Amino acid sequence: MPDLLLELRSEEIPARMQRKAAGDLKKLVTDALVEAGLTYEGAREYWTPRRLTLDIRGLNARSSDVREDIKGPATSAPEQAIQGFLRKAGLASISEAHVHSDPKKGDFYVAHIVKPGRPADEIIAEVMPGIIRNFPWPKSMRSGAASAKPGALRWVRPLQTIVCTFGSETEETRVVPFEVDGLVAGNVTYGHRFHAPDAITVRRFEDYAANLEKAKVVLDAERRKQIIATDANNIAFANGLELVEDEGLLEEVSGLVEWPQVLMGTFEEDFLAIPPEIIRLTIKTNQKCFVTRKPGEEGLSNHFILVSNIEAKDGGKEIVHGNGKVVRARLSDAKHFWLRDQGDLPDLETLKASAKKFGLDLKKPLDQRMAKLDALNVTFHAKLGTQGERVARIRTLAAELAKVTGADAALVDRAVVLAKADLRTEAVGEFPELQGIMGRKYAVLQGEDAAVAEAIEDHYKPQGPSDRVPAGKVGLTVALADKLDTLIGFWAIDEKPTGSKDPYALRRAALGVIRMLLEKNIRLPLRSVADPDLLAFFHDRLKVYLRDMGARHDLIDAVLTPEADDLLMVARRVEALTAFITSEEGQNLLAGTKRATQLLAAEEKKGTVVEGAVSADLLKLDAEKALYAAVETASKDAAAAVAKEDFRSAMEALSTLRAPVDQFFNDVLVNDEDPAIRANRLALLAAIRAATGTVADFSKIAG
Repeated sequence: MPDLLLELRSEEIPARMQRKAAGDLKKLVTDALVEAGLTYEGAREYWTPRRLTLDIRGLNARSSDVREDIKGPATSAPEQAIQGFLRKAGLASISEAHVHSDPKKGDFYVAHIVKPGRPADEIIAEVMPGIIRNFPWPKSMRSGAASAKPGALRWVRPLQTIVCTFGSETEETRVVPFEVDGLVAGNVTYGHRFHAPDAITVRRFEDYAANLEKAKVVLDAERRKQIIATDANNIAFANGLELVEDEGLLEEVSGLVEWPQVLMGTFEEDFLAIPPEIIRLTIKTNQKCFVTRKPGEEGLSNHFILVSNIEAKDGGKEIVHGNGKVVRARLSDAKHFWLRDQGDLPDLETLKASAKKFGLDLKKPLDQRMAKLDALNVTFHAKLGTQGERVARIRTLAAELAKVTGADAALVDRAVVLAKADLRTEAVGEFPELQGIMGRKYAVLQGEDAAVAEAIEDHYKPQGPSDRVPAGKVGLTVALADKLDTLIGFWAIDEKPTGSKDPYALRRAALGVIRMLLEKNIRLPLRSVADPDLLAFFHDRLKVYLRDMGARHDLIDAVLTPEADDLLMVARRVEALTAFITSEEGQNLLAGTKRATQLLAAEEKKGTVVEGAVSADLLKLDAEKALYAAVETASKDAAAAVAKEDFRSAMEALSTLRAPVDQFFNDVLVNDEDPAIRANRLALLAAIRAATGTVADFSKIAG
């Protein structure tokens, strides 16, 4: 079966767009071919900075014939209806139609139409121009004078050539002819821009990939990443160092080069006085280079690793020299930021009111930055006020939360008022991703308590499911206050997540609160800070979290009531219920309990009288007397265990009901002829439901 090779070659595509664009191309082309009646055995996409490539194997040479039956009018229908049917079916005369009979409706016409398949070449040529013209780039541009015309092609960067060949291994491939804004598909591509600029004629994927390799182009992005990672680790090891790995940078750099050449550069050791986070981000952001360190050390070395797209004749000396000059200049700027942030602001007199408001010491640099943040009235959100107002809210909330977490109230307050101060530092202004990290460093420099410094960094955590929760009680308290303030505020102004949209990361904030409460064993009554709607949002997030941790959805539903606001207790109940319900005793008790609750619910629905309490005098049979005694004991023991938050013991207490419940249903007829006895026995079933309900709603448990 034939194979299809497609290449769209352009000027350099931004690295961040390449992987998705290649995937989009694969989906768009294969979907279009399948929709047109073609099938294929496999497809794989490739990308480099200058090309998107698609290799489709085992494509049909032509689409299958399609048979379609078009039902027409009755044979007795007027001529006008018959003519309309002929036009719809594309028939020349009614003699080309077939007559079918229906026992109820009589005879009617049917047209059996066979639409012949089409050559794959024809289908490919038909679908490709539209795919290219409407390609879903996040941003696109037009180039050249002709592009000013309405409807002209727009592409992420100027599109230069199109390769489209089709054919099997046993035959000569042929070009699939189509044209897009003057670009005609052919079988010619080009290799590396500098090392191999000559034209390359290709037939199918194997010789295409091999010829590109000879022309200094590594087509497979994963292989380019592997080359870069291996060579970078090797050159670091050869110099007694280790690479500080960065998967995001590796992905980006692999999208900047077609022929990766790994080199090592250096900068002056004096720059190592700058925090390693700043050095790393400076070199990464500005020069797309990796940093190194001595094995086993946290600090960095003064060697960096760069990836060039050129195999230089001088071994890369000039490339290293040029990159080194830029790195030094950027590090010089970074050092300037670092030192400036430790000095006094020039307008301290204007900050006294803000300093007084937050109890700040204007002799300390970080305090000055917080005062500046407040004095400038920097907006947090148009409807939620300034950053200063937000810090004041968090301060009040954190003071209450400290009573719950057991954190030192004075340290919590100090951490809150300094937590956002680094937003006014030059280091964070240059590298926003360092917020919190730089605040901690500046706090240490000005002699803050270690717990306060740690809390300044940790109050942003956790920022995702894989991020750790704050380590200390002070950081935990500030982080809870920060996230709760965010959620409460955005709920108050009705800016809630909708569908897939969550611009303020409120789902992440709620998950962060849940993780802190559960992982640090914090009992926090959320109704004291959250309205019912926000509490319901926490419930939804808790369900997702517990399911991700392996809990069954029905067990979560059995425990989680709309009023439940102690999420730690909900999680512990689910854990205990999971252990119990998967045991043989639990399964048997569940069966008996469900039988009791279902029978009771059916009678309640019919309006049958159910006594409010069991009357011991009306218990006639040994089985019902035994069950009553067991329920009385189990109810008390389970309630006492729940009061102590010992849910496993509560489950064990309920498990004693298994045998008497089974015996009851074997020996006792609930619907006795005597209405009083029947009502009393139903009351006994209600007592079973109430007893198990101290732990969970067993009616919601599957099985």
